This record gives sequence, C-alpha cells and structure tokens, in this order.
Amino acid sequence: MNLSLKTYALGLIGRGISATRSPMLHETEAAALGLTATYRVFDFDAMGWSDAGLADLLNLMRDAGFAGTNVTHPFKQSVLPLCDELSDDARALGAVNTVVFRDGKIYGENTDWIGFQWLIECAFGTVAGQHIAQIGAGGAGSATAYALGRMGAGEVALFDPDAGRSAELAARLSPLFPNTKFMVVQGAEWAIVDAIGVVQATPIGMAAHPGVPFDPSYMTAQQWLADIIYFPAETELLTAARGQGQRVENGTRMVAGQAAAALALFTGATPDFTRMFESLSAPDTKRAAA
Repeated sequence: MNLSLKTYALGLIGRGISATRSPMLHETEAAALGLTATYRVFDFDAMGWSDAGLADLLNLMRDAGFAGTNVTHPFKQSVLPLCDELSDDARALGAVNTVVFRDGKIYGENTDWIGFQWLIECAFGTVAGQHIAQIGAGGAGSATAYALGRMGAGEVALFDPDAGRSAELAARLSPLFPNTKFMVVQGAEWAIVDAIGVVQATPIGMAAHPGVPFDPSYMTAQQWLADIIYFPAETELLTAARGQGQRVENGTRMVAGQAAAALALFTGATPDFTRMFESLSAPDTKRAAA
C-alpha cells in the first residue's frame, strides 16, 4: 500500500484550543513520513458552538472523508456514546482522545496512556514492581495510573483532594491489573513517603492554575518527579524538585507520544516519537500544545 497517494484530513475538537500546536506537530511528522496531511482545529469556543453540536460535527467529518480527529477538553467523556466501537483502552479509561473514521463507522481510541508510558520509559526506565505516588485522579490521572498498571508498577498510592475520585479510580483499575496494588491515601505526603517516583497529574501549575499541588519538601532527592503539565514547560514544582536534586520530566513527551500514537491510527504509518517530541520542544513562546 502506498500511503503517500492519499491526503489525510485530520482534526482536533475541543474548547479554548485556538493556540494549539497540534496542526504543526501532525503535519510536520506526516511530511517527514512522505505523507500529505491537513489538520484543522474545531474550537467550540471560537466558533460559538454549543456542546450539543459534537455529534453533528463528528458525523460531518466522517461523511466529508476525514481520517480521524483528536478530542480534548471537555469532550473526552461525552464523545464515548457517539462512537460505534470503543477500543479496550478507551472503554477501561472511560475517555476517548482519538477518533478514527473507517468504513462509515466512528471508532473511539485512547492514546494518552501510551504517551505517558513513553515519558516514563524515556526519562526514568522501568517501574515494574515499584511503589509510585500519584497526585491527582481526574481525567489525566486516569490515563497515567492506567499506564502505571500496564507497566507493572507494584503499588500506586493515589491522592486527590476529592477522595471519591481516588476511590473510583482505584476500584476501576484494580480488577484490570491484579498485580498492581492501587491504594487510596488521605494526603499527598502519605502517598509520597517511601515512593520511588512521583506523578503529578493535577492542573495545578498550569498558566491558568499557578502554584504547587503539594509541598515540594515532601519529596527527597532520591525520588523522580513526572509533572505532566507541558505549558508552561517549567512549573513551580519542577523548579523546586530540581533544586532538591531530583530527576524530573515535564509533560511534553506525553503530548508528543499520544500524538504519535494517534497519527499511527489515522494513517497506518509509523511516526517517529522522538522526532515529534523534538518538533514540539522547539521554542514557541506564543502558542501552547494540546
């Protein structure tokens, strides 16, 4: 099959995403693979659309010949019932970040966990059998905890200010990964103590949510920190952890990895994860990735 003969129409659906770098990321990698791709952004805020228009947009994209679309906030859950079929990962996570149109059907996939797994493997190596602390059990936290289970973490201590979210996540993932113990704890410090590494999966630290999600002094120099925020690239928590001598990584690799896995689903090609990471890491002070 000669993939280069086809032009791939791709997209991103969400709110407040006009500044996304996703078009550059996907189109640049497609060109490097010898493909032609056009990537359109459907920002419901900029277009003045209501959430009720999601189904119509998906049907329009399918009928117009789009190969697929990425899905981001606030539609990762609401898109679920609009899909004809869901991958096992999307069903387990209860979220879709990648939609593929094929043979007149809408397929829901999730590649967020793939991006996080790649981040951990590149930055910190294996977590098999290890005790990991995770702060945050929302949508992003579901993907990171799922990836930790897939990678064979021995224990994952979960803390979220909303204890119900931590409990729900632990209950949902425990049957899927019986060799990983998902524990709900009552404070960030109790999650972090004795952990090999710390996963920061809350929005605290983003440009719109400044600050730190917990006291950095809870961590030690021997622990690594993965803060999945990517804009800004250097959060207050990362700066503090660096100052304590910790190994740290921001969320850029997770974004690039999930995009690479999505592009593979859209095209059937094999994107270069590292090349996409380097493309996304190139300085751009005016735009944020999505």
